[in-house]
Amino acid sequence: RYHLAKPLIAAVAGYAVAGGLELSLLADMRVVEEDAIMGVFCRRFGVPLIDGGTVRLPRLIGLSRAMDLILTGRPVTANEALNFGLANRVVPRGESLKAAIDLAQEIASFPQDCMLADRTSAYFSTYSAPSLEEAFRYEMEGGSQAALEAQRGAKQFTQGVGKHGAFDNPKSKL
Repeated sequence: RYHLAKPLIAAVAGYAVAGGLELSLLADMRVVEEDAIMGVFCRRFGVPLIDGGTVRLPRLIGLSRAMDLILTGRPVTANEALNFGLANRVVPRGESLKAAIDLAQEIASFPQDCMLADRTSAYFSTYSAPSLEEAFRYEMEGGSQAALEAQRGAKQFTQGVGKHGAFDNPKSKL
């Protein structure tokens, strides 16, 4: 309910409102179809957010924008969601699942120890770190655990892989 061990990408088609919005907030990233609508529609019926919406939404898009959605219950279009940071990608109608799977495959192709350490550190910094210093300490510890992978990647970079913005897949060469 609170945090998953691996990245989760939500494919949003149609309406993601109330509990559907909260479920999408559990994901690390949201791929939203151009005609999708998101919002806290449960506001209209006196039903509170109880699945992390009041916790995740302000951290994701900021308190002011979150309060706009939480207090008004208004619909949010895909483009507005993208501008808010609620959506990470907007895709044509009918393409969200394919785009989310493609994104997941891209992320899965990267060296995993480093990616998971950085992801965990970002969540710790956002939700759990009691101080900035503790967040930096946690980041360093996680990064140190991925040292072998980092050494291999740095060696590849010095050999020309990925230079000048090339987006090669270094994992295939590890």
